[in-house]
Amino acid sequence: MTSALTAPDTRELRSRAEHLLGALGAAPPEPGPLSVRTPITGGELARLRPSSGAAVDDAIGKAEAAFRAWRTAPAPQRAAVVRRLGQLLTEHIAELGELVTLEAGKIGAEARGEVQEMIDVCEFAVGLSRQLYGRTMASERPGHRLMETWHPLGVVGVLSAFNFPVAVWSWNTAIALVCGDTVVWKPSETTPLTALACHALVRRAAADVGADPEIHQLIVGAAEVGERLVDDDRVALVSATGSVRMGRTVGPRVAGRFGRCLLELGGNNAAVVTPSADLELATRGVVFAAAGTAGQRCTTLRRLIAHADVAGPLLHRIEHAYGQLRVGNPLDDGVLVGPLIDGRAYTAMREAVGRAIDDGGELVCGAERVMVAGEDSYYVRPAIVRMPAQTAVVREETFAPILYVLTYHDFEAAIALHNGVPQGLSSAVFTGDQREAERFLAADGSDCGIANVNIGTSGAEIGGAFGGEKHTGGGRESGSDAWKAYMRRATNTVNYSADLPLAQGIRFG
Repeated sequence: MTSALTAPDTRELRSRAEHLLGALGAAPPEPGPLSVRTPITGGELARLRPSSGAAVDDAIGKAEAAFRAWRTAPAPQRAAVVRRLGQLLTEHIAELGELVTLEAGKIGAEARGEVQEMIDVCEFAVGLSRQLYGRTMASERPGHRLMETWHPLGVVGVLSAFNFPVAVWSWNTAIALVCGDTVVWKPSETTPLTALACHALVRRAAADVGADPEIHQLIVGAAEVGERLVDDDRVALVSATGSVRMGRTVGPRVAGRFGRCLLELGGNNAAVVTPSADLELATRGVVFAAAGTAGQRCTTLRRLIAHADVAGPLLHRIEHAYGQLRVGNPLDDGVLVGPLIDGRAYTAMREAVGRAIDDGGELVCGAERVMVAGEDSYYVRPAIVRMPAQTAVVREETFAPILYVLTYHDFEAAIALHNGVPQGLSSAVFTGDQREAERFLAADGSDCGIANVNIGTSGAEIGGAFGGEKHTGGGRESGSDAWKAYMRRATNTVNYSADLPLAQGIRFG
């Protein structure tokens, strides 16, 4: 169900963005050559001046200087900044959520949900500040104690993507600050306005609790700005979210200077639906995971692997549900699918669907452009393509709402299909059979960093570590013990005896 909904004037959106930035405490951006466009109309929201090389160097220098004092503050004191940030986000959830919609094109519910995710990770990080545990081990030497301690790492560089313009930054920043690190953030050049707002909020949070606002720095611009951050020896950890191509560049460059890298890259996520599955439950899980955020999540469901006995009725349900999705202006009530980020995304989607059809695929529905808000906006109905095999285009990630449907007869074959792609982020199985569920979660089951049972591939909670394997990069962010990536470990031996025995019983002298 497409809809020719209201198409607001870009001037109105620009005025609204300026108002929201002011309400969030951000100064008006300095005008420059960087054009910021809204996917709602394709029109220009603002123009910014990119950070110069000198400005990037200065930001890293300020973060490094602030780190020297910040690392010595007790972790519960450092958490005060994060606690205050969470409070400010709670106060401004509506304003920041609306700014996300204007700049990234997310529907209101998803945009506010992204800000709620920021609040949640702040709460998690505050609790974590009293749980940065080391351990004590038994020493083989009498009168000795063997233990490990965790210390702040240094300056953390955060490179974030357009599709989650604020949440992924918060995963890194809340944890890094509590761990005693300082942060330099380079957001996507597509979504710098939300970054200006978040930068203002975190610096206000620091000032409110008497901390140094210089613990957080913001730089904006295109790839060359990020490259300067990646190559700087003063940046101890680079946390980069984006494409596999970006990761292939960032990873070796950071490794070449012996820095640390945390990569969150592509996902080509699949759900296996077995004969024992609750098809109504599976339909709901599939539709949100495949069509939510217009298919522009790293955890978007891109492959549906259904048993031959249920593929027909399941696909019928999903196609019916797709027909009820309202596609249009994300500012309008009732819209469930907003625009693609830009024309390149639309072109990539059309080319992928064309290749799939050339490979023998059948376009079940979708893929047509819905003109609702101007020539430079790209509203597209989510597509379903039934495929005879997992061809090259299916094995690639296309960052758009395309769901490829494959069938299987044997559960082992389903797992082989599932794992037969280069990416390894998120996965799911819908089944009423405990053996199948456990088999999917076993060591020789799903090869992804996230494996779910009877729930879709998207919508991860912050309490668990987020990340994937293979071409997804191997990084882990957010919950569980992901904090260890932001700290350095020291093994300590304390001799409280009057003797000096050597390990392994070695005698010297």
